[in-house]
Amino acid sequence: MNKEKLTVTIITYNEEENIRDCLQSVKWADEIVVVDAESTDRTVEICKEYTDKVFLNPWPGHKEQKNFGISKSLNLWIFSIDADERVPDELKNFILEELKNPAFDGYRFPRQNYFLGKWLKHGGWYPDHVLRLFRKDKGSFGGINPHDKVIIESGKVATVSVPIIHYTYKSISQYVLKQDLYSSISAQALPGSDKKATTSLFKVAAKPVWKFIETYVIKAGFLDGIHGLVTAIGASYASFLKQIKMWEINHIPRE
Repeated sequence: MNKEKLTVTIITYNEEENIRDCLQSVKWADEIVVVDAESTDRTVEICKEYTDKVFLNPWPGHKEQKNFGISKSLNLWIFSIDADERVPDELKNFILEELKNPAFDGYRFPRQNYFLGKWLKHGGWYPDHVLRLFRKDKGSFGGINPHDKVIIESGKVATVSVPIIHYTYKSISQYVLKQDLYSSISAQALPGSDKKATTSLFKVAAKPVWKFIETYVIKAGFLDGIHGLVTAIGASYASFLKQIKMWEINHIPRE
């Protein structure tokens, strides 16, 4: 039986440390489309070893860049993956088998998220379902940057148990820098599009505290040991940064 052809889409920026292993894990796909935001390292060079579909596109935002990649694909079925993610053999086999006769329009997978080398199973880090395999005539990336997500407008979506492997942060410094970056993107994205963008002294003080309690206690992050404590504090810190940056945008005049 002939299977549906598949395009894997990846967005990159200075990912020379990650991209080869990512591409190696999806080299079985019918087509690989890479959209690079003008990397200054060897990312593009490495990508061209695996595909001739490498497009340079100045960074417009997470969901915009991913939708640009979809627009460059030749096939109906898309599997979107990030440079720090991997497709294990079990997932590859599932996708190849499912595409012989797809019963759904989109497929949601759990992610095994590794933080400083440890798979985190609590604190909201697992199962962390993400919709990544879908028909491009049924879905596209939406949401609020940087937390983009695939939205299926009309169609059936299945949640399966086979995971994507995700290597998140390799150092505390990298983690802290990313919290700062992502909180800036979130704060700038919300005011024009979401009523919740308004902030207050209460929110600045209370939301980070609640985020820690939610992550460390309610979602049992403490069961992941020191890694769980670090990520709970990190989530609280990110919440504080987002709230105070929204306050800054709304109250501090720009010259």
